[in-house]
Amino acid sequence: MRITTSFLLLALFTVLTTSASVSAQEATPEKEPSAEPKGAEQDREIQRRIRSFGRIELGPDDVAVYEAPPEGFKSERADIPHGKLETITYDSKTVGTERKMLVYTPPGYDSDKKYPVLYLLHGIGGDETEWNRFANPQHMLDGLIADGKAVPMIVVMPNGRAQKNDRAEGNVMASAPAFAVFERDLLDDVIPAIEKKYSVDSDRTKRAIAGLSMGGGQSFNFGLQNLDTFAWVAPFSAAPNTKAPEELIPDVANAKDKLKLLWISCGNQDGLISISQRMHRFLKENHIPHVWHVDGHGHDAAHWSSSLYWFAQSVFQNEPYALPTKSYGQKSDS
Repeated sequence: MRITTSFLLLALFTVLTTSASVSAQEATPEKEPSAEPKGAEQDREIQRRIRSFGRIELGPDDVAVYEAPPEGFKSERADIPHGKLETITYDSKTVGTERKMLVYTPPGYDSDKKYPVLYLLHGIGGDETEWNRFANPQHMLDGLIADGKAVPMIVVMPNGRAQKNDRAEGNVMASAPAFAVFERDLLDDVIPAIEKKYSVDSDRTKRAIAGLSMGGGQSFNFGLQNLDTFAWVAPFSAAPNTKAPEELIPDVANAKDKLKLLWISCGNQDGLISISQRMHRFLKENHIPHVWHVDGHGHDAAHWSSSLYWFAQSVFQNEPYALPTKSYGQKSDS
């Protein structure tokens, strides 16, 4: 039986975070309830293990190609039109139950028009509400669309944990296999449900996938292995579920031909950066065009919010508003 590097990395990551969570529970005495958010201690343990996952070694390519977003970039603006954010349910034949997802439709949504769709995936400790809790995608997109920096688009935030109990509770690492199962749920159930309910342009060039951490790994895996479905792929801080570059891109010419944009980011304080660095090196060596953005953050909400802000200004555009001068895979590369 062939055991992939990504499987071994994910298994190690699972053991580390699981043991950390158990140790924390054993070592922490009972105390009075506090106002601390549910799961906060587990989140801290996961962050500590991420920082110790691997040694951070930065190279000359590991630099920021974008500035920090402007102040208030994800705040609601009263002086512009607003889109709509709603929770919908769909029948998942993959999982065998009804499931939930959040859907953003842009200001002035018109069923007589056809819209591109971005599928935006969460991390292993989140669910369909995670992006909305820290990044406010609806306010961010409202502002970018009003300023002419992003095209009107639908944004779908599904639950990437494809199992009947899909809540982020207990030992969230135990649900890691369900994140792989989500590929079928996404392709066979989520996308058809969205294209039935909303006025969607179903051409592959009008469909994008992006995500953070575990969702970043899903974006690499599902996006690059389904280029007949997705033309825009954007992993942020990809986790150890990411498959090896050679497995994801066995046909370099096909990837060059079908990818409209491969947009990759990670923070230079992120213990998982080696996963994205490995992909960047492979892409650069094979002259596959892509963006590689490394800012000063860690494995955190500030990085993910910033990454969405900049990627949203490039996706679905023939001449992306925010495509940096420094990109890779072009003939001018050294």
